[in-house]
Amino acid sequence: MARIMDPTAYPDPHANPPVEDAEAGASRIWPVGALCRAVADALAARFNPVQVRGEIAGFTRAASGHCYFSLKDRQGQLRCAMFKRAADGLAFLPREGDLVEVTGRLGVYEPRGDLQLVVERLQKAGQGALFEAFLRLKEKLQAEGLFATERKRPLPLMPKRIGLVTSLGAAALHDVATALARRAPHVEVVLVNAAVQGAQAPLELVRALQTLYTAQGTRPEAKVDAILLVRGGGSMEDLWAFNDETLARTVLQSPVPVISGVGHETDFTIVDFVADVRAPTPTAAAELVAQPQAVWWGALDLLARQLDDALTGQLDACSQRLDWVGNRLGRPSARVNQARWQLLQFEQGLKKGMSQACQQLQNRLAQSAQTWQQRRQDQQRRRHDRLERVALQLDLMNPQWVLKRGYALLTEPSGQPVTQVAQVQPGQSVRAWLADGQLDLTVR
Repeated sequence: MARIMDPTAYPDPHANPPVEDAEAGASRIWPVGALCRAVADALAARFNPVQVRGEIAGFTRAASGHCYFSLKDRQGQLRCAMFKRAADGLAFLPREGDLVEVTGRLGVYEPRGDLQLVVERLQKAGQGALFEAFLRLKEKLQAEGLFATERKRPLPLMPKRIGLVTSLGAAALHDVATALARRAPHVEVVLVNAAVQGAQAPLELVRALQTLYTAQGTRPEAKVDAILLVRGGGSMEDLWAFNDETLARTVLQSPVPVISGVGHETDFTIVDFVADVRAPTPTAAAELVAQPQAVWWGALDLLARQLDDALTGQLDACSQRLDWVGNRLGRPSARVNQARWQLLQFEQGLKKGMSQACQQLQNRLAQSAQTWQQRRQDQQRRRHDRLERVALQLDLMNPQWVLKRGYALLTEPSGQPVTQVAQVQPGQSVRAWLADGQLDLTVR
């Protein structure tokens, strides 16, 4: 329900409240901020939540993750803001000129007084039902952990054989074959045909993947190191086969890494999130899984040079060692004399070291005994001082000292101390305890 747009309902501590204009009769003077808030409330009550269709213009994403853009058509233009929480759920990257449908809240950005739409959801126009289904499945599988980063596997460094699942009539097949022939002609490709569009496409894709999985253990000649699942770009309807839940779970069961290359860079499917690696295009998928052949030739040349240098160094070291051993074998008596002299030095050093160690141990024992004796005396002194203090405190608490100062302790015949006048009655006997004896008294 809309609130009453009374300017007094929006007090501004830095401005005077609305006042009556004597000459204008009943007209009011609005503070700027109060008017902006009143207009924002009126818009919210009249339109929100609101759905808008238009073309994207000036789309930017700030470092904070918030997105800013405009929606326009021939008749008008509207500023929009999409905050990070909502922007993180985008299934595609909006581009200039995209026709989209958005859902959000219309309001006024008060610091500038601009009309602004805060977008909560954004989708390509005409794809509402499909997009809703996509988001529901994405949320379900993500909650189950199918997109978890920790289960993603690295791609093989030097694959010998690659599995390829796509349609024989797809342009993606030509793109992948061309990229592999250019970069890594030595890599074998095991092609499994499957429809990539239409009602039967999800089932055929699942069967094609299962064929490769089965071959891993039964047909060594068809065993692959990675699998490419690719098709070219298209609309959401064209790519819908790759948003199938059964296909996503089949991709998850792959015994080798799966690279998804579906559509263009801005297209996203459920398979992209489940696959071990998502490539922006089929060509990029082929490039990711196979390093250029020239890179490996260069690496081999480098290894050959390093091996040659290492062998040469080893041969030189062995030659020097042979010369050294030959020199030692030529004069055995000198070696014996040298060993005797070294043994004599070791003996003298050992005796000296043992003597020093014994002396150090005796010094440490004497020092420890002296330290222990000092600590024992200190403990005894502290205990004696403490006992004297406790005895003095106990003596001070002796009630006999209080009685010697002229005080008396009154008790009833039962021995109960009398501390209040109300405890005794006239004629009652009490006993007074003094410092040197006691007196029997009667209350009058």
